[in-house]
Amino acid sequence: MIAFIEEYQEAFGVEPICRVLPIASSSYYAHAAISRNPDLASERSKKDIADAREILRVHEMSKGRYGARKIWHHLRREGRNIARCTVERLMKSLGLQGVTRGKKKTTIPDPALPCPLDKVNRNFTATAPNQLWVSDFTYCSTWQGMVYVAFVIDVYARKIVGWRVSTSMTTSFVLDALNQAICQRLQRQVHGLIHHSDRGSQYLSIRYSERLAETGIDASVGSVGDSYDNALAENVIGLFKTEVINLFGPWKSASQIEWETLKWISWYNTERLHSAIEYKTPTEAEEAFFENLNRLDKAA
Repeated sequence: MIAFIEEYQEAFGVEPICRVLPIASSSYYAHAAISRNPDLASERSKKDIADAREILRVHEMSKGRYGARKIWHHLRREGRNIARCTVERLMKSLGLQGVTRGKKKTTIPDPALPCPLDKVNRNFTATAPNQLWVSDFTYCSTWQGMVYVAFVIDVYARKIVGWRVSTSMTTSFVLDALNQAICQRLQRQVHGLIHHSDRGSQYLSIRYSERLAETGIDASVGSVGDSYDNALAENVIGLFKTEVINLFGPWKSASQIEWETLKWISWYNTERLHSAIEYKTPTEAEEAFFENLNRLDKAA
């Protein structure tokens, strides 16, 4: 509105324009005076300008993903004293908003394959890293055809520990994601780690099952057609679709998706705040766990 008045004031004058628009001419003149000399602004206006600058910085840092709640928590982590309602008000005035999620399903169950028991029963909690992993994959459309993205997530801190992008929905593709997680997280055969997935034929294949067994990982599988039985993996995939695929599409190729997925996973693990872990990043949550473990060992 101010920009409109400034553009047409020479042709029509300020007062005639203000009589048509829902703004008093005195308000425009006050705004113009503050624009020329910011020291004339009230203390609240000065603080709003400073807060709006910080809100815009965090929103741009998240590439437009964060809404008011996440921006508020991020600013508080940085030591900035700001109310959540202030963040909401200033975001509205700036025309900013976060991304919102939708839901899609990709699992194709194979009833002919033998199926392990559900050892999780929708209890997606862990008291330490490498107690419970969940896996799932999703699909994305590109100009060159369908692309599939698989994830392995450590439940303790919601950290993505394995992933793979492929142009085919095969066992090898999800097995690559599992192997990455094993190589990065497990230095030897483990006991007590559970790997949970849905009943997709890729996860029930002989090759996948054998890889879990030789590493000492217990397999767990949810029920058919029930997303709640793999809810945590579905949640991470929902974030990925919202914060990458839907935000930056349309996509030209698998290599483009692979590059953006790599960047998102790095940001997700090291910078993104998660409400389930007290608005920490997954890396921070795991580091805090091991620091506390070291303190207890020293005290003992």
